[in-house]
Amino acid sequence: MGVINVTPDSFYAGSRLMDEKEILKHAEKVLTEGASILDVGGYSSRPGAENISEQEEEHRVLSALQGIKKRFPEAILSIDTFRSGIARKAVLLGADMINDISGGDLDADMFNTVAQLQVPYCCMHMKGNPETMNNLTQYSNLMHEIITYFHQKVAALQQAGVKDSIIDPGFGFAKTVEQNFQLMNNLHALKILEKPLMVGISRKSMIWKTLQSTPEHALNGTTALNMVALMKGASILRVHDVKEAAEAVKLFTHLTQADGRV
Repeated sequence: MGVINVTPDSFYAGSRLMDEKEILKHAEKVLTEGASILDVGGYSSRPGAENISEQEEEHRVLSALQGIKKRFPEAILSIDTFRSGIARKAVLLGADMINDISGGDLDADMFNTVAQLQVPYCCMHMKGNPETMNNLTQYSNLMHEIITYFHQKVAALQQAGVKDSIIDPGFGFAKTVEQNFQLMNNLHALKILEKPLMVGISRKSMIWKTLQSTPEHALNGTTALNMVALMKGASILRVHDVKEAAEAVKLFTHLTQADGRV
């Protein structure tokens, strides 16, 4: 999944896209490099990000999504939003799935909207919102709480009538650097949920803070941990740098098939 950030304040400056020509050029690049899905978002979810109105988010993402769909009609598009109204409009304009960082907690109509639209839904684990999540990192048992959260969410989605759901454990969302590594080390435990697993660690602080670097210099660390995520059960990698992630997937695929070729 290649990130298409239509925001002026994404935590990784290299991913910020605002001009239509720039957006389409980047979409072409990530598709050429091997992206299976393009994730279009206009609301920055970096820690401490300021809230923007639904009108502003809609203005940013809908025209971008329309332009990408027109230029690349075969591309699979995801709308990255926690607002059901934007999700509905995006799907009607051609989005194929919904990626919600709040797991429905920031919009009570989201699950019913997804059920009505009958598109796949990615449910992420987070506490609070981007403005408050850094203050909500207290867990009695991190993995137990995340698994319980997803059991409840999957049940609610099924009850609402959502047929296809994906889970995202939410690296960096209401989790400290140490908790992110604990989550990565125990990622395989989420297999109990029997749902496709999406991992988004691309250039995040768990990498660059640990390496005493910056998001701009976190590509190598991202690739290293993407391989770990694949080995622990990830089905989808959400990334800024598609070429390197696609190479990791290819190598992982050869690794898993090696016994059958000997």
